[in-house]
Amino acid sequence: MGNSFGQLFRITTWGESHGGGVGVVIDGCPPRIKLTAEDIQRELDRRRPGQSSIVTQRDEPDRAEILSGLFDGQTLGTPIAILIRNQDADPEAYKKIVNIFRPSHADYTYEAKYGIRDWQGGGRASARETIGRVAAGAVAQLVLRELFSQFELVAYVTQVHEVTAKIDSRRVTRGDVERNAVRCPDEAAAKMMMQLIDRVRSEGDSVGGAIECVIRGVDPGLGEPVFDKLDAELAKATLSLPATKGFEIGSGFAATTMRGSEHNDQFETRDGRVRTNTNFSGGVQGGISNGEDIVFRVAFKPTSTIAREQQTITSAGEATTIAPGGRHDPCVLPRAVPMVEAMAALVLCDHALRQRAIRVEERT
Repeated sequence: MGNSFGQLFRITTWGESHGGGVGVVIDGCPPRIKLTAEDIQRELDRRRPGQSSIVTQRDEPDRAEILSGLFDGQTLGTPIAILIRNQDADPEAYKKIVNIFRPSHADYTYEAKYGIRDWQGGGRASARETIGRVAAGAVAQLVLRELFSQFELVAYVTQVHEVTAKIDSRRVTRGDVERNAVRCPDEAAAKMMMQLIDRVRSEGDSVGGAIECVIRGVDPGLGEPVFDKLDAELAKATLSLPATKGFEIGSGFAATTMRGSEHNDQFETRDGRVRTNTNFSGGVQGGISNGEDIVFRVAFKPTSTIAREQQTITSAGEATTIAPGGRHDPCVLPRAVPMVEAMAALVLCDHALRQRAIRVEERT
């Protein structure tokens, strides 16, 4: 339960952080979509550990193996199974905390729910589970490019702790994002962010921040009222990622300080179609895409694993301390960018196929 996501484009992830591997099964992918392992690998390389000095140094190549659903370089329409083997697992490093609940981790809650837990690096609660999501998101993006000729999806870091960036969501590109290790298109802010992360890591601590995502070239009409609104689905998808604590779309919480006369996106005809002259709605009105850029933000908390001694208790309720150690990201933001993109792609792909299913003219 709870390991699958989507309706028509449905994924199920599996695996634990220090087990034999992790992966995903994708069901509902349309046939005849051109797909190679390299298409998936590009996204996994952006997510993998050890890619720069400001992320965890766990040494994993994260090579994707497509086990099914593919023939002659095209999808078959049958389930696609993707495996990524764990090669730098170190379960022995966790033996000293078998009976200790790590602060702000899922140790206690998993044990409370199941009566048993995988203490090896957090098991299923580890961010390593997101590998399957990123792999599936790569496939979803290929489908979306087939459905929408102008489709673009770009996520980027806008804030690390108290350092904030100035970025124009209307013009930012993937190339802008990938110019530095922190994945912030504002070069001046990116430099300060990296310096901050390095300093915090040297102090044995961690920091959080925010990621913004913009989706361009999507037709109006995506989203299913009332409970499967597009913005609600994006919120659920991104808040299911580890370390997330907040979601807002368009003007978000800033709308609370505005009047309706300021906030309403007024309609006009531009380039032969219905447009709005502002985009405070973030591309979604009434839970349905309106054809404008979809813009949302996700807040991430500081990484729970830190190299400082902390107070906690054992599973028997005895007070103790947990000693520093382990491999971890001092800031999850740089590697979370492709995760946010993947979840957005999964939502959009599912809803695009759902919309296509009810609109006969779009299938002919």
